[in-house]
Amino acid sequence: MNARLRRLFADYQTIRDEFSGHPLIDVTPLSGDPPEVYEIIYHVRGLELDERTGRPTERNHHKAKIYLTQSYPREKPKCDLETPIFHPNFGSYICIGDHWAAGETLADVIVQIGQMIQYQSYNPKSPLNGTAAQWAAQNHHLFPIDDRDLYQPEVDIELLADDEADAGSDEDDLGIELF
Repeated sequence: MNARLRRLFADYQTIRDEFSGHPLIDVTPLSGDPPEVYEIIYHVRGLELDERTGRPTERNHHKAKIYLTQSYPREKPKCDLETPIFHPNFGSYICIGDHWAAGETLADVIVQIGQMIQYQSYNPKSPLNGTAAQWAAQNHHLFPIDDRDLYQPEVDIELLADDEADAGSDEDDLGIELF
């Protein structure tokens, strides 16, 4: 198996582990074995431009696609948002160049896009949408639009000391005697 396929497989494993049951992000592999195209649904607050009023309005559902090209992971994934958004770093594609390094995991890219949607991360100095960049620079006091952490919390495991474990009953919860 070549290095690219190993990376694609490792990314897929990490994606399954990291986003299974995630309350705010749904990830679906669309094609390839291992997957090379993913659809990501974000259930976070972001902004879109209301065409009637010309003002940003809140949007709580965002759909993105991530394409892992033949030059991945040497080159960044191609990322597109398929739902409307008002953000300096979203245009005909999502500008993840400020964040990408070949050692970055695909799970990190997925979280970073979500953080961008939430305006936890944005760069008005390198915009794909100049109007959104100007608005963001004038309204930075409104950010983030959504401050929820998109990384899954680590599971806390508490180990009992030997004397604490010995202090327990000789029966388990089912009433079965142990030894």
